[in-house]
Amino acid sequence: MNYDIITFGSGTRDTFLRLKEGNYRILGEGESVGGQSLCFPLGSKIFIEDLQVSTGGGATNTACTFSNQGLRVAVCTKVGDDKGGEAVIEELKKFKVDTRFIKKDKQYLTAFSAILSFGRERTILIYRGACHFLEEKDIPFNKLKTKWFYLAPLSEKSAQIFGPLVKFAVKKGIKIAVNPGNSQINLGQKILKPILGQIDILILNKKEASLLSGIEKEQEMDIIRKLKGWIKGILVITKGKEGSVVCDGKYIYKAKTPSVLPLEKTGAGDAYGSGFLSGLLEKNDIKYAIQLATANATSCIQKIGAKNGLLKKGQWGKWPKVKVEKKSLG
Repeated sequence: MNYDIITFGSGTRDTFLRLKEGNYRILGEGESVGGQSLCFPLGSKIFIEDLQVSTGGGATNTACTFSNQGLRVAVCTKVGDDKGGEAVIEELKKFKVDTRFIKKDKQYLTAFSAILSFGRERTILIYRGACHFLEEKDIPFNKLKTKWFYLAPLSEKSAQIFGPLVKFAVKKGIKIAVNPGNSQINLGQKILKPILGQIDILILNKKEASLLSGIEKEQEMDIIRKLKGWIKGILVITKGKEGSVVCDGKYIYKAKTPSVLPLEKTGAGDAYGSGFLSGLLEKNDIKYAIQLATANATSCIQKIGAKNGLLKKGQWGKWPKVKVEKKSLG
C-alpha cells in the first residue's frame, strides 16, 4: 500500500493525574536543586481530583493529526506484548491509522507516562518501554512505500535508527520531516550535520534549537541562520505561548498563539509539527501551514490527552486564524 506519510517514534500509554490542592507543595528555587520542585510528604497518601487514561508518543500523536486531515498514514513503532500495547493499537485504529508496521515486543513492556498536573503546571514520570528500543531490524524497509517520513523524537536506543531512516528515504526519493528529541540532538553536530543536510523540514522547540546550535536561546536570529545553513529545507521553531518562527531560506515567518489558558500541554509540540506538514501538503503555503499548526496545537491543549483535541479537516476551533508576519531573511 502507498501512503502519504509514515511516522516513526514512540507509542505510549499515558495516565493523567490531577493532584488535589493542599496535598503537595512547590519548593522555590532557593529550597531545591535545579529550579522549582514538586514536593510530597514522605510516606503520606496523596489524593487526586481526576484521573484519565489515554495514549501518547510522538509517532502516534502525529499520525492521528495526519489521518484527521485526510491523509493516508501508517505508524512504525514498537509496543509491548501487553494490554498497554493493545490499547495503543486500538486507539490508532479508531483514528483510521494503519498499524501494520507496529511490532509487539516480548522483552519490554509498552512505554508508560504518569502526568502529574497541578494548577497550570505538570511533572511527568516516564517508564522507558518497547518503543525506546526500536531497532533497524524491526523496520520492514521493503514495505515502506510513502511520499513522506515524519520522524518524531527517537529516544534511547531508537535514536540509532535516525541515520538509516534518513539514508533510506533519500535513496527512495521520500521527503523527510524531523522533530528530533534530546537523544538525537546529543549525537553531536559531527554526526547530525550530514543527516540534517538531507531533510526537508526540521522542527524544534526553542530549547532544542538552542541546544542543537550551541547558541543562547535569546539570540534567535543567530540560531536561525546557523541551523538554516545545515538544512536544505524549512526550519520550524516553536516557542510555546510566544508563538513560532519559520524560515525557508529566503523569508522569516512569525506568528503568535491565541491568548488562551491550556488545560493540559501534553502533545502540543506533536500537534504543531503534524499540523504544519498537513497544511503544507494541502496548500504548499507556509503561512497557511503555520495557521493550521497553531490552531491544531491550541485545540490540543484544551483537552486532556494528546489526541482528544486534535482538529479534523475543515475545522479551526473557536479562535481566529493567527496573523503571520513575513519578512526577508536578509
